[in-house]
This record gives sequence, C-alpha cells and structure tokens, in this order.
Amino acid sequence: MTAGDAPVLVARADGVMTITLNQPRRKNAVTPQGWLGLRDAFSSVRLGQDRVVVVTGAGENFCAGADLSAGSGENHSLVSMAVVNEACLALHAIPVPTLARIDGVAVGAGMNLALACDFVIASGRARFCEIFIKRGLSVDFGGSWLLPRLVGLHKAKELVLLGDFLSAQQAQELGIVGRVVPAGELDAAVSEVVARLAASPPIAASLSKQMLNDSFDMSLRQALDGESRSQTINFTLEDAREARDAFLEKREPVFRGR
Repeated sequence: MTAGDAPVLVARADGVMTITLNQPRRKNAVTPQGWLGLRDAFSSVRLGQDRVVVVTGAGENFCAGADLSAGSGENHSLVSMAVVNEACLALHAIPVPTLARIDGVAVGAGMNLALACDFVIASGRARFCEIFIKRGLSVDFGGSWLLPRLVGLHKAKELVLLGDFLSAQQAQELGIVGRVVPAGELDAAVSEVVARLAASPPIAASLSKQMLNDSFDMSLRQALDGESRSQTINFTLEDAREARDAFLEKREPVFRGR
C-alpha cells in the first residue's frame, strides 16, 4: 500500500493539520485499519506544533460510517470497538480547535465523527443520519454522549431511534452544523474559519476549549476556579502582551503561542 492508498491521510501546512478519510469509492466508510489511522492521527496533534485540525473526506462524501463489509478481522467485536472508542477519545482530547468539513453523506459513526469536532461546516448537499438502527445496531462513536448535549435528550432519541436523514439545513436548525454553504463555496468557507483559528492565540484557545468541554461536569464555583487558573497562565504569556500592544498600536496581533 502506498501512502496515497492509506485509509487515512495526514498533511500539515502552516499550523493546519488536515486529516482526510481516503476511501472515496466507498463513501469513505472506515475500515478497522481506518479507525487505527484516525486514532493515531488524532493522538499525534501537539499544541505548539498544530494550530487547528481539519477532518474531511476524499471525493464528494464525508463518511458513510464504519465499513461493515470489512468485518472485524480476527478480533472480537469488543476489541474492534475498543479501537473505535480510542479514536473518539483521542479526537475529544485534541488540545486545539477541530473543524469537520462536510460534503455528501455523514452517517452513523461518520455523523458522530463530525459532531465530535468543535466546528462543523457543510455544503448544501450534505446529509446526516444516525443510521445505526436501520443496520440492527446501536449508536456509537460517542453519539450517546454527544447528541443529548447538542440537541437535548428527546431530540437525540428521535434521531437515534428513528434513524431519519437530515438535510444540511435541518442539521443547522438543530444547531449541530454551524454553517451551510453551496458546494462550490465549501472550501472557501472552511479556509476562512481555519485562517481565523490558526491566527488565534493557541494557548488561550486551548484553555478555553478545555474549560468548555469540562463544563457539564462542573459546578459554577469549579468553573470559576478554572477560569482563574487559565487567566493566570495567560497573563504570564507573551501573547497577552502582544494583544495589548497591538490594541494600543491599532494593528492586528501576531500570536506565537508563548
């Protein structure tokens, strides 16, 4: 297998890490090797090296979920699911902003892969579905945790237990897609947000992301204590001084992550 034939491709440029699901003939359905590739790619993200992570699919689709035709090989299903879970946890633990670029279908684990990212930008032809129930399966890749937090418990049950498709516009109305644009404008819309994220102060952004992720498990007092600790860190950094100087000098700041 050449690098270009790998189920997951990773590229880095100017602080942007792009992770591409690379099975376009199968709508980027993820094989067992693909889950390993995703887990390893997510785990390789480093604050200081990477500013933002983009997750996308090759061709005209994001991800059709797990490739059920591939089976689980010689592994027991619990072992195979452990790798899927490790990939989900690695994505959640990424210390920098993550963005899902959605074209075509995002179904099953592919939908939850998208929802596990911090930003979701979709083309107008994108479609979403928690398709598990129609395959005799229950929800995975964190959907049981993500969906109630994003859309509420009753709506999450509707999406999972009925397994209906959502248009990009319907997904946006539910708040699980941030922006919907014509297919021809998708790359430009993604590039605009990625550029803004890459230019932001990386340590401050990472601290804010972590606090927001932890907020559902905290009291207000615990959250305030976390904010105090984070601000104390920020006040020691050159980036905070750069922001102040840029404001006084009426220019855009240049953040270096130190």
